[in-house]
Amino acid sequence: MDNLTIKLSIKMHGVRKSTNISCLRKINNYCILTARSLGLYGNEVGSIHRKNLTILCQLVCQKTTSFERVWTKQSNSPVIYEKGRIYFDNYRCCFISTGPQPTLLYELPKLHKSEKIEDALLCESPVGEMLPKPSDHKPAILILTANNWLIRMSTRTAKIIEKVYLSSQLKFRYLTWDNTQETIVVKTTQNKVTAAARAAGNQHSVLLHLALFSVLPLTFVGMMGIDKKIFGSNVTDATVSQGLLIVTHSVGLVKLYSFQWIVEMFTTKHCILGQNCEWNNTTGIVGAAPFGIPCNIKITDCPPVLFEVACLESALQIGGYPWHYIITPNKQNQKGTYHISSLKDKTLAENGIQEMQYSSLETDWIYFHPDDSGRIMHIGPTQINMLQLIEKSEDKQRWQVLQAFTILSKRERKVENSVTVTAYGRVVKRQCSQLDDDQYETFKMVDYEDELELLTVLAVAPTDNEGNAHLNFYDNQTGTLIKSVPIKEPWDITYNHQLFFDRDTIIHTEQLANRTFCCHIYKMVQCPEDEDGNKD
Repeated sequence: MDNLTIKLSIKMHGVRKSTNISCLRKINNYCILTARSLGLYGNEVGSIHRKNLTILCQLVCQKTTSFERVWTKQSNSPVIYEKGRIYFDNYRCCFISTGPQPTLLYELPKLHKSEKIEDALLCESPVGEMLPKPSDHKPAILILTANNWLIRMSTRTAKIIEKVYLSSQLKFRYLTWDNTQETIVVKTTQNKVTAAARAAGNQHSVLLHLALFSVLPLTFVGMMGIDKKIFGSNVTDATVSQGLLIVTHSVGLVKLYSFQWIVEMFTTKHCILGQNCEWNNTTGIVGAAPFGIPCNIKITDCPPVLFEVACLESALQIGGYPWHYIITPNKQNQKGTYHISSLKDKTLAENGIQEMQYSSLETDWIYFHPDDSGRIMHIGPTQINMLQLIEKSEDKQRWQVLQAFTILSKRERKVENSVTVTAYGRVVKRQCSQLDDDQYETFKMVDYEDELELLTVLAVAPTDNEGNAHLNFYDNQTGTLIKSVPIKEPWDITYNHQLFFDRDTIIHTEQLANRTFCCHIYKMVQCPEDEDGNKD
């Protein structure tokens, strides 16, 4: 989401109970396979798929299971991984990661600079819904090009399914989800007033434009401009997420508005893709060049504010059950301090101020757990605190933050004595504690594998030259360490890394010293044990 740091995790409608890994270990895979073949799991959607994932989870957690590097490929541009597909050369070349080794799915011809892909989203069809076209049921990738085309392309064949021309006047660059797999937001660059234009008295009050489309089928919802005359002269950014128009201000203020209310109140004309439309004394086809899509939502008055709060760097997160939000107070000296408060009345939860003590160049971060449990993950360089919101028995309106479990890195704090001698011969000992990054294992990435109910934590222990990394698997409910998988590549912390765990595959993308990028693929393998129970 470019420079907008708001993070909304407001898809939670309750607390979901996850399956404990320790319980899964007691289930025999043969019994699951036998019951599945007899049809004992019923015909409900996804029942057999869930049992298959239960078997896979047990295989991953076995002591005899390991991961081996099976494939490596370099690129001159960043490597992107998305749900089993590895994209090279700015989405021009695609490999599929399923199977023993990645295989080439398609490779597009080289594109002209004007056709450069600015942003992309993977779009999957909903389960159990009838869609207008057969092509709507196939997975596709939504692409935004430099020349303002929004393209829906097949992820299997790279064939263009549908394309919409956006505008010949505006520059669209960013593509995000409003509601995942339902509505997308296409965002323009911000209007920058040059010094010459400012001196001439030309002031552009519209900061940027937002266009929204429903997907499957692709339908134009509307486009609107964020006008400083309406929302305030200190507006710095805006987007739409989870049905909310989110506007940030330079003073650290974040305001939320109902996007649906704005559409109902300020839509001047309903426009349908592919149909003729008259707009500003010009007639054209909506979504076709050069007409594009009209700015059919004209906000003339400031909408009612649903919620507003001041926070540092406009970083606001909403989630939990019931709704709570996390912010850092809008003061620089409060950086690293997080406040957890009720969204209903802004009441600070008991024990709702979270801080982490550490000595590291890395910073800590916090967010609502993506497993829809309502828990909160507070991650520091050497420890991970899993927090949960608990209702106080004596006061039904107050909630408190309690620690469910803590994951600590492998470390023993060492204190070195620095000895100095004064001019008079007196020995002075001063205790110097080194940074955690220098000598101890530190956490670099934390992710959640939703299909296998595993927490994956990347830990890096520095060596003499470069870091030694390994991926740890933890029980999502208890924080119990299940196994650790070594990453063979040296981990140079001065360059960017990304690591993903997807079912039976580990994907590691890294930037190299010569400004190239590399992708490494690990696959799950079974290691036989010898007579003493040791892996070969």
